[in-house]
Amino acid sequence: MSQTTNNLSNISASLAKNKLLTDCYRHMQSDDLMLPTIPDVAFKIRRAINDDKSSTSSIARIVQIDPSITAKLIQIANSPLYMSRKKIESCPEALTRLGLKTAQDIITAFAMKSVFNAKSPVIRQKMAELWTHSSYIASISAVFAHKIPGFDPDRAMLAGLIHDIGIVPILTYADNHPDILANPKDLVETVKELRADIGVQIIRHWDFPEDFEDVVINAENWFRNNKNPANYADIVMISQLHSFIGKVDIKKIPKIDDLPAYKKLAGHLNANDSINILDTAKDEIEHIQKMLA
Repeated sequence: MSQTTNNLSNISASLAKNKLLTDCYRHMQSDDLMLPTIPDVAFKIRRAINDDKSSTSSIARIVQIDPSITAKLIQIANSPLYMSRKKIESCPEALTRLGLKTAQDIITAFAMKSVFNAKSPVIRQKMAELWTHSSYIASISAVFAHKIPGFDPDRAMLAGLIHDIGIVPILTYADNHPDILANPKDLVETVKELRADIGVQIIRHWDFPEDFEDVVINAENWFRNNKNPANYADIVMISQLHSFIGKVDIKKIPKIDDLPAYKKLAGHLNANDSINILDTAKDEIEHIQKMLA
């Protein structure tokens, strides 16, 4: 029996007793589940950057509509990831140093926090916890990508932020239907069953790069083993494993050097850089987390 068939069987068995799963699955299948919209500032900037007629100065004018985004863009241009001898002090300079595509990913990442919101205190708290987790994974992913040739730290940061984006519509649905959660386990089960499929819908809805679908699908597929080169899904996966250190019973998580993803990346990393990343890059990780917060 294939994994897909197994998944369908598991969902079918759970639908009858889990109303949240039943409703979210039905709406997902009919393609009318309420999905988060990409923040307006990020949408406008992505559209401008992809317009061949746009210039750095015209894009800078759009960015500068949002002072907080402008400040964060300048801040990251002066961060250890990009720091050079000359300090950046203006938005056009930051865009030039970072490059437009990189700036697009950074701005989208900074704007993403507004998606993680809810009305009820309980769901709002869960959204906050999800954002904290996602931004921590994003920070570790960015640091890893900075150390591995061929990877863009800011693309890795955005990949880390969106790896669990499929949970947001589930929490939003629970927020809009407060009587639906009969049991806290219903939410856990719904997230487990639908997180990846809903996440892929969002990635397509936002017109994000196709490889981000792979991040959403495989960020926790620990023993995925293929012959393809390492990609952002591998970086996010290894970052997640590092994030569990000191927080999860070591017996409940796989050994890092058993993972095919780690073996792909290990050739580009000093062993100490990998195993001790949370210590060696602590300041860098905290710096990125603060900017995202």
